[in-house]
Amino acid sequence: MRSIFAAIFVLLALLQPPDRTLVDPMDAITFRAPEEKARVSIVPGIDGSALRFDFNENCQGVFAVRSASAAPAWDQAEGISFWVKGDGSRHLGGLEMIWNGDYATRFACAFPIDGTDWTKVTVPWRDLIPELSKTDRTIDPVAGLAPSKLGPIQFGKWWYWRDYAAHGYAIDDIRLERSIPRPGSDYRPTGDPLAHVRAKLAAGKPFAVVTMGDSLTDTAHWTNREHNWPALFKEAARKATGSEVGIVNPAMGGTELRHNVILLPRWTRADPRPDLVTIWFGFNDYASGMRGAGFRAALEDAIDRVRRATGGEADVIVLTTCPSGDKAEALGEMAEACRAAAKARNAGLCDIYAAFQAAPDRKALFASDGVHLSLAGQELAARSVLNTVKRAPSR
Repeated sequence: MRSIFAAIFVLLALLQPPDRTLVDPMDAITFRAPEEKARVSIVPGIDGSALRFDFNENCQGVFAVRSASAAPAWDQAEGISFWVKGDGSRHLGGLEMIWNGDYATRFACAFPIDGTDWTKVTVPWRDLIPELSKTDRTIDPVAGLAPSKLGPIQFGKWWYWRDYAAHGYAIDDIRLERSIPRPGSDYRPTGDPLAHVRAKLAAGKPFAVVTMGDSLTDTAHWTNREHNWPALFKEAARKATGSEVGIVNPAMGGTELRHNVILLPRWTRADPRPDLVTIWFGFNDYASGMRGAGFRAALEDAIDRVRRATGGEADVIVLTTCPSGDKAEALGEMAEACRAAAKARNAGLCDIYAAFQAAPDRKALFASDGVHLSLAGQELAARSVLNTVKRAPSR
């Protein structure tokens, strides 16, 4: 009798339709990583087993890779999900997906690993952000690049992450998500986009600023170690109004706008509700092949993502691309894209490009390389941002 019941059970199991949403149950080692730099092991999962990825120190460019490509069913989904069990650290995990086997068309997102319990991470296709300027289209089964051509799947960190400490996390149950709710609001203000921070500055109240940027803002760059425009802005605001300004500076030299948008969780988890976020990019984007129309789209997306990540509580200022010594006219295209993006998304605008072009001695604004800022250039940038915040909006 038992054998009959067992046979019936097996038959019923075989008659069950296949789970077309399941990408990888993570019950077997389906990912491979370079042995001298990372390890993949089987650990207990939320249901059965899971795979744990442990990355050694200096894990730049190290990935655990699943070589299998996507399937047609991916075009019927709105995104992908997986379960994560982190190591409790403040580091981030990284998911990277290659489109159509073209490593120049790569998309990424970051996820927290500070939780030591199983947590579900859901990634809509729209939240996979291009890592290279070559790509100006999103993953979208209707209007963009087909999800069914994604592959391979990789967990790890590319060069721009800058955080390559040893870390680890377990992943379980990667599957497609048929339906993912869209954000209920883009938090676009209807009036003065800087009303919140202007009120604090006028009243002499303290406020917090996040300065997103590249090497013009990164305090690790050699031109910014002794003096830099965020610190000069902080001091100028205190002297002018008495406001104490807290600065969170996630800027990374050599990076492009999209790299910093991918890494928004790095600062939004620690400082989820700043009063002001400044966005200043363009030189590296242009050098990598980005041009005006694509840069405007990337900026509009960045403004929207910052607002969603901060629950609409952060005012946003876009700083127009700085006109470096040998690319002043060419970068005017990028500056115009900044103006258009700020207008389209009703964000604050600080026209650094115009301020630098109008300076009587523009050469004095730059360091010896003609690209990065001298003290005079940093002072002009800080003064321009402060004046933008203080100035009442035009009618």
